[in-house]
Amino acid sequence: KVSLLLIRFMLVMVPFVFFINGFTKGDWFEAFIFAISVAVGLTPEMLPMIVTANLSKGALSMSKKKTIVKNLNAIQNFGAMNILCTDKTGTLTCDKIVLEKYINADGSNDESKRILRHAYFNSYFQTGLKNLMDKAILSHVKELKLEHLKDAYTKVDEIPFDFIRRRMSVVIEDKQGKRQIITKGAVEEMLSICSHTEFNGEVQSLTDELKVKAQKISEEMNRKGMRVLAVAQKSYIEKVGNFSVSDEKEMVLIGFLAFLDPPKPSAAEAIKQLHEYGVEVKILSGDNDIVVKAIGRQVGIDTSYSLTGPDIENMDETILKERVKTTTCFSKLTPLQKTQIISILQEQKNTVGFLGDGINDAAALRQSDIGISVDSAVDIAKESADIILLEKDLMVLEDGVLEGRKTFGNINKYIKMTASSNFGNMFSVMFASAFLPFLPMMPIHLLIQNLLYDISQTTIPFDRMDPEFLRKPRKWDASDLKRFMIYIGPISSIFDIVTYLVMWHVFGCNSPEHQSLFQSGWFIEGLLSQTLIVHMIRTRKIPFIQSRATWPVIGMTTLVMVIGIVIPFTSFGASIGLQALPLSYFPWLVGILLSYCVLTQLVKNWYIRKFSGWL
Repeated sequence: KVSLLLIRFMLVMVPFVFFINGFTKGDWFEAFIFAISVAVGLTPEMLPMIVTANLSKGALSMSKKKTIVKNLNAIQNFGAMNILCTDKTGTLTCDKIVLEKYINADGSNDESKRILRHAYFNSYFQTGLKNLMDKAILSHVKELKLEHLKDAYTKVDEIPFDFIRRRMSVVIEDKQGKRQIITKGAVEEMLSICSHTEFNGEVQSLTDELKVKAQKISEEMNRKGMRVLAVAQKSYIEKVGNFSVSDEKEMVLIGFLAFLDPPKPSAAEAIKQLHEYGVEVKILSGDNDIVVKAIGRQVGIDTSYSLTGPDIENMDETILKERVKTTTCFSKLTPLQKTQIISILQEQKNTVGFLGDGINDAAALRQSDIGISVDSAVDIAKESADIILLEKDLMVLEDGVLEGRKTFGNINKYIKMTASSNFGNMFSVMFASAFLPFLPMMPIHLLIQNLLYDISQTTIPFDRMDPEFLRKPRKWDASDLKRFMIYIGPISSIFDIVTYLVMWHVFGCNSPEHQSLFQSGWFIEGLLSQTLIVHMIRTRKIPFIQSRATWPVIGMTTLVMVIGIVIPFTSFGASIGLQALPLSYFPWLVGILLSYCVLTQLVKNWYIRKFSGWL
């Protein structure tokens, strides 16, 4: 966009400079070379290098904090992110799920460990991807040295897990030929396939009253922050062929498993810091709403506004879009619904990040503007992510946001410096071409000046940003660039014209015989004013006093200014048509540059008040 904008001006500017100089000076070849030099000077040729250097430096800084950046552009998105959507398990929680208890369907303790035994068979014999709760069951059985129980059974078939049913089943057979199907899954989905329950040691019909009691048992554990799965079985199955979802019916509810996965110690502080930097955090989880709210409250997320997957499924799209704006806790979501919520937030002009590590998070990671996963995530989640955290420390997210905003700010500095400076140079060259009897600068002078100015900007990736800039999300705004060019660019032209007048009237450079002195005067003033703009634009504060650039920036710009002043006094300067300037020129130069800085600061303050922004 920056290049296209400058190209449009160049298409007008270069022919104008060519024809004006051709007609007024009479040398059409020299006019052509000068016009080409102007075109080169107006081109932001350092833009790819500055952008890449900024992004690479950001990636290097984040790698030192054990964060791998797969997609360099994600660093900018980090800085622009104003909403972070996160899965609950393993991101807000410790990802160390332990099997806390296993109880009978009536709420009594399972003294015989029958519930654990059935859950173990279900987890052990499944061939699909074992989730954290399966691993917790297997680990608990290993601790109790009950792994030998599996030896008495063989697997017949299985009905894999999916995110719609939210349950999975295995069919096993003992050595006597007794066959049974064991199913475990989310409580509500399990109750929908059960016709009976074991209550007070007896198998009874699962009445509405007993369903309510079962739900209350589950909810009581949910309120304590535990995740609950129900376990059911059906025995004496005579079916021989392949089993399917249709076989998950008329089952007997035998009990519940309760898992504990406490929130990370750093989660609450990390979320607080993200809020302070203008990033809203929303939970997008497949767990039930009671558990999600319990964890949300523990980490400092407002759980007053919540939605569940079934609510979303039956909701009008217009109403859903309004609810998504204010809702912070989403529960019982399918992977498709996670993607849908992120898409809605993006339609509302938000930059959305997503943090997840499961197979059900892959689609959401791809849909988001910045996908964040962890090194221990499943492969498909890591492949879908833009950024990989080598440690599950949420405080890294704050560092990433700040690094992203710093990177964006430094890129924006270069763009606005170059665009405004080049726009101002257009006016200066147009004025000089129209009224001077000679070229204001030789083509070689323009190219050397442009080279030195570009070198002065190479340290921008190493600059700092003001703390105020880092306080809120930043997003690219092309309309602001155009406005910035129009208001800030012509300031340098005013002082370029003042330099013309000083050289013309004070130093008598009013004929082609004196053009070398004139060109030397504008060469130095033009280079110094362009280099000073680096410091004037890099901050909304008063440069050098309220905000100072880093030493690499100060050192490089100072070196370039010294080189620019020295060149006319050297044999190299003489070889390219420049000449030494009288000492009386330099007080004028100091006055022009100081006036330029003061006026730029005044216009800057006015611009900030009027448009409520700078970089």
